[in-house]
Amino acid sequence: MARIRVLLADDHAVLRAGLRVLINGEPDMEVVGEASTGEEAVGLALAAKPDVVLLDLTMPGAGGIEATRRIVHDCPPARVLILTMHDDVAYLRSVLAAGASSYVLKRSADTELLSAIRITHRGGTYLEPSLAGAVVQDALGRRARHGDASARNALSDREREVLCLVAQGHTNQEIAKRLSLSVKTVETYRARLMTKLGLRTRADLVRYALAVGLLAR
Repeated sequence: MARIRVLLADDHAVLRAGLRVLINGEPDMEVVGEASTGEEAVGLALAAKPDVVLLDLTMPGAGGIEATRRIVHDCPPARVLILTMHDDVAYLRSVLAAGASSYVLKRSADTELLSAIRITHRGGTYLEPSLAGAVVQDALGRRARHGDASARNALSDREREVLCLVAQGHTNQEIAKRLSLSVKTVETYRARLMTKLGLRTRADLVRYALAVGLLAR
């Protein structure tokens, strides 16, 4: 099984060393590079082709937000997971706007980081629970103004379950096992969701689930 290739970007060498040990200790992950500045992070992302870039917000030179923007633009396969001390919804909004996929606080790294890396790698979104509510409320307000309530109400309970699990990054096989369904049935639910909601990709589903609050449950 191919390992998740992770690039570490933080200006604190001791923290990087700890993260390297934590990540390399997992059978499905490996650290493929380390950077101490935003510029180094962008350069290494181009060279190492990581699956996930674990990025601090406050580094010398180009900060995390600018580095996120450049990595997302220049290295499309890589997904950015912000690991930061900033328990501030303004930072979260900024990095999401720049293209980051996930946001984890350093104080939660020992319990949340590995799961967040896996979710991010699979195309899902992990947001620090203490901050996610404010972002969801923003999105709900925008959705309500655009009349998405009727589409959301048209979903069955099972369709909502499948939507939530897809948005969290679970594969069809994992969803089938979790809900005691066949993989074919899960595929049918996904296709029905796309049609009802007018969506086309997993990324669209993630954005929709975040907007209506399913990822905050």
